[in-house]
Amino acid sequence: MRVPLSWLREWAALPDVHTREVAARLIAAGLNVESVAEVGHDIRGVTIGVVLAIEELTGFKKPIRYCQVATGGAEPRGIICGAANFAVGSRVPVAPPGAVLTGGFEITQRTAYGHVSDGMICSAAELGLWDDHSGIVVLENAAPVGAGFADYAGLGDDVLDVEVTPDRAYCISIRGMAREAATAFGVQFTDPADAGLTALPTGWQAEDGGVYPARIDDPTACDRFVLREVTGLDPASVTPIRMRTRLARAGMRPVSLAVDITNYLMFELGQPLHAFDKTKLTGTVVVRRARPGEKLETLDHVVRTLHPEDIVIADSSGPVSLAGTMGGLNTEIDETSTELVIEAAHFSAVGTARMSRRHRLSSEASYRFERGVDRELPLPASAKAAALLAQLGDATVVPGCTHAQVPVKPVVISMAASHPDGVAGMTYGRAVVERRLRQIGCEVRPAGHGAGGPVGGPGDGQGPPAGRGVDGTIEVLPPSWRPDLTSPNDLAEEVIRLEGYEQVPVRLPRAPAGRGLTQAQRTRRTVSRAFGGCGYVEVLSFPFISSADFDALQLPAGDPRRRAVRLANPLGDDEPLMRTTLLPGLLRTLVRNLGRGFGDLALYEMGLVYLPRQGAPRHASRLRVDRGPTADELAAVDAALPEQPLHGAVVLAGNREPAGWWGFGRPAVWADAVQAARDIAAAANVGLTETAAQQLPWHPGRCAQLFLLTGTAAGNGELRPAGFAGELHPRVVAAFGLPPRTCAMEMDLSLLESVVRGPVQAPKLATYPVATQDVALVVPAPVPAAEVEDALRAGIASSGSADLLEAIKLFDVYTGAQVGEGNKSLAYTLRLRAPDHTLTAGEASAVREAAVAEAVRRVGAVLRGN
Repeated sequence: MRVPLSWLREWAALPDVHTREVAARLIAAGLNVESVAEVGHDIRGVTIGVVLAIEELTGFKKPIRYCQVATGGAEPRGIICGAANFAVGSRVPVAPPGAVLTGGFEITQRTAYGHVSDGMICSAAELGLWDDHSGIVVLENAAPVGAGFADYAGLGDDVLDVEVTPDRAYCISIRGMAREAATAFGVQFTDPADAGLTALPTGWQAEDGGVYPARIDDPTACDRFVLREVTGLDPASVTPIRMRTRLARAGMRPVSLAVDITNYLMFELGQPLHAFDKTKLTGTVVVRRARPGEKLETLDHVVRTLHPEDIVIADSSGPVSLAGTMGGLNTEIDETSTELVIEAAHFSAVGTARMSRRHRLSSEASYRFERGVDRELPLPASAKAAALLAQLGDATVVPGCTHAQVPVKPVVISMAASHPDGVAGMTYGRAVVERRLRQIGCEVRPAGHGAGGPVGGPGDGQGPPAGRGVDGTIEVLPPSWRPDLTSPNDLAEEVIRLEGYEQVPVRLPRAPAGRGLTQAQRTRRTVSRAFGGCGYVEVLSFPFISSADFDALQLPAGDPRRRAVRLANPLGDDEPLMRTTLLPGLLRTLVRNLGRGFGDLALYEMGLVYLPRQGAPRHASRLRVDRGPTADELAAVDAALPEQPLHGAVVLAGNREPAGWWGFGRPAVWADAVQAARDIAAAANVGLTETAAQQLPWHPGRCAQLFLLTGTAAGNGELRPAGFAGELHPRVVAAFGLPPRTCAMEMDLSLLESVVRGPVQAPKLATYPVATQDVALVVPAPVPAAEVEDALRAGIASSGSADLLEAIKLFDVYTGAQVGEGNKSLAYTLRLRAPDHTLTAGEASAVREAAVAEAVRRVGAVLRGN
């Protein structure tokens, strides 16, 4: 929301302070002022002139006019101009020699087209108003000739750019911003919704008369609909330049008087308005939902097929407007329109938001309606629009209005007067609470007072004193412009922000004795640190994917990962599913980084995946809000929710080890992805083993399936499948645009958490020397090295020496004539150490023999050299 300071000062009696101070006060009140821009202050010397004569110059490729313009001096000025959107008698901004336009451009006298041009007639772009070089700015007939244009048009201004959060919809208007600024400075606020109505003719408030008929057919779409009429509008009427300047500063390009007035009041009050050409309407105007097969060509010249949930304004010919979003082309006002119907309404916020997203059509009107508009504004806003059309366009206001409405029960919030104190952790007192709530427009009364007016104000004489509510409880009726206030916590937040967030004391919460991180939390932190320690960089990707991602991963039609939860209201139609694997988001992040010039990448992510349950209901039942849910209701909701295990995944591309003066870098290979799984399993003190596997999206010959051991590290537990690691399939690499030989790993961390054997303990450092034993075993070539290692560990454990084994490391793989065709030799180092004595050669040899014996038994290994 762009807020010109001059417009703000019109309704809030702000003191003479710098704009930065205004911004600081609004920020303290909870509004995010992103920037303050000084505009129009560099334009000097421009005056208002009147065109006396126009000479059309011929012989040139484009229209050229030599104009005589009076600017209040003794003699008129002769000025060359190429624009043709003005005539004799038009009042225009004139920059004489010496004047300075936007960007520091100084005007000089010059000769062109055989004439001396004594200045310039200015366009909007040259004055820094809006982007329009096609014609000059034509002023209203009342503009005083010879007066300074900058002051008359209000060019010099400061503009605040405020980011308004969705819950503060009332601030998407000068009215709301002025109210906040007045409260922040403790000064008088004048409500623009109440100003300018006394100029209307007698009978404007009546809900009858000869005004165009209308009705509401769907109360869920609209609860208030107002029509007013004006007749005899002069189509040649010009919008006052000050109004156009303010619209431009707020980010809206001026169009015509009727459109500018509706836009001006929308920015000022926050109430969107729409003007219909009455001669193009037929029959009663109705607010309803669209019917099957209906279409509407909107003002952007797009023919839209309407959805049955769309809210439309229709007459007997069909839809004439997408309610609260954009009008129809067939009933728009044009340069000949003289009979207008002004529409103001209160449409459903949810319905408008869904319709806007459905048609991918966002407008200033829909932006406001979908956040919530003041229900009481349609009557005064439409009246102000009619009054301005009468004042500026010589129109006649038809007395009365058409007012269709649906009764709406007022919101009443019962709150303990001390509730804001409890939320903030400090004492405000009841008087402060009530004063602040009244400042934002609330009606405050003691509980049990009934539906009377506000209580406790000076001299009102109504009801008991303010401090005598039932048990210190007050009843608060939020104002119509604050639909976001629905609970005591909302009211507490208002009191706290107006008193100042900086006043809330900062105290660290004291952790209860005997509590700390859960085992799952400790495990997740341990795993995350392990990833980081191995050189991986964490990323967080959106959990949304599409079926195209499954195709890119080459998943077959029956793959369970293709069964995904579909969102009812996705952020984008291109990604309507919840992820069942972390890989698509990680791979897109990898590609994005590669495109930024980062070639050597090791990324990891820890996040939830969403797996639909077999036989689960498609939708969860809605819980009641008048009581807490029962155990059965909670169980039904849980049954409808998908399983949401925590997964961890890595992707690698480029060099795993960098190149340098020491030599070439080492590219990442499938073994690095497998090692990532080993590293996090070791950090969590969980046994892990892997076997060769075939699983898309991995390469069939370079893929390992990961298994977690649910027993002890000695190897006497159950193996449970936990994920896959390896090199990605070439077709997957091509589909995602990845570098060749990209590797990845994905593991079920929820399973890892479930098999963690308690907190990781720091190892005891033995002071006795290590003993090493090397063993070379000949096994058939298809036997995985991991299976041989598992056999060695199991043999040592069965001999009762598991506590002596520190590590087993594969240091050599040999294939050749010496081991026979179809065989391979695997050489391992057994690292042994006793905690209380130095191992003897006999003890070390006994451990080695037990390990070899189990390898012989399990995989048919033969000790090399025997």
